[in-house]
Amino acid sequence: MNAEKRREIFTRLRAANPHPTTELEYQTPFQLLIAVLLSAQATDVSVNKATRKLYPHAGTPKKIYALGVEGLIPYIQTIGLYRTKAKNVIETCRILIAEHGGEVPRTREALEALPGVGRKTANVVMNTAFGEPTIAVDTHIFRVSNRTGLAPGKNVDIVEQKLMKFVAPEFQQDAHHWLILHGRYTCIARTPKCWNCVIADLCEYKSKTPLPAKGV
Repeated sequence: MNAEKRREIFTRLRAANPHPTTELEYQTPFQLLIAVLLSAQATDVSVNKATRKLYPHAGTPKKIYALGVEGLIPYIQTIGLYRTKAKNVIETCRILIAEHGGEVPRTREALEALPGVGRKTANVVMNTAFGEPTIAVDTHIFRVSNRTGLAPGKNVDIVEQKLMKFVAPEFQQDAHHWLILHGRYTCIARTPKCWNCVIADLCEYKSKTPLPAKGV
């Protein structure tokens, strides 16, 4: 795929959604960090249901840390891997309080030093909370990048590197959100909705899905 096509893809995605953002609900960088931690192998919908109950009661590092693992579990037990996540959240809160004055650090190194925080989570926090032009590659973005030919790669690291290289600077801030939403609602895994896609004519996917017959 050439640079002109890539630019047109993001031009159209921007026109369709000028101000994209995460579907996770949060009020502070800390709440975003915890929501992203909880979202691993879980849906944003399930995380939001849990945090709507948790954050009004405990929405800061000190308050969540005061709950302890056993006190946190009832709020998040509807989310997959909740026991491991509860331990990571409590330990993250302890580190934030002890080493960062209760604030979320802004550097990748400090973020990735927190329990359960990998490169993808760090990228989401840096981008969404702090406005850094990072692109977190999840399963949706990995699929869209490969299927369309936008930034093909065998693993998420290669795809991220290619996206950062190929996506024009003016689009980098919002590229993560455009691609994840496109993958979540249009370029879905099993049967992509090619017939309702704003970039279908630019996409290099050969087996495009035709418009469903009426009544199907």
